[in-house]
Amino acid sequence: MIASSINEIKRELSTLEPETLLALCMRMAKYKKENKELLTYLLFESHHEQAYIENIKEEITEQFKTLPSNIYLLKKTLRKILRIANKQIKYSGAKQTELEVRIFFCTKMKEAHVPRQQGSVLFNMYQQQLKKINAVLGKLHEDIQGDYLREISDISR
Repeated sequence: MIASSINEIKRELSTLEPETLLALCMRMAKYKKENKELLTYLLFESHHEQAYIENIKEEITEQFKTLPSNIYLLKKTLRKILRIANKQIKYSGAKQTELEVRIFFCTKMKEAHVPRQQGSVLFNMYQQQLKKINAVLGKLHEDIQGDYLREISDISR
């Protein structure tokens, strides 16, 4: 089966009755967990972006409390935390949310004293987050950039 384009889907959805749209949304939510998570964000959390960010930060903090001392397991756990954070960032789509979550992840990584020697996987993971932070920062308004520059300089050291 070949997937239709977004414009074709949008056109078709605009012709449907509200009851049919509801049935389609419910079917999508039942089909895949990510669809249900996205619908949950759109319906309940998108109106309170700051509360959503705080929930993500709490989840990351809880995950950081369980960091193992074994380097191999540490890498796996950090990748898992990053995967969860990236999924939440994708749901939001807001640059400011992305920036705050990535800065928070790097801050927690630094606070946990994760060994980041030059050339290691953990060093590269941290550097990749810094690159993404700087890329997003460049897309924001200058006033908003100023609010985050101090935090970014703290995690860059």
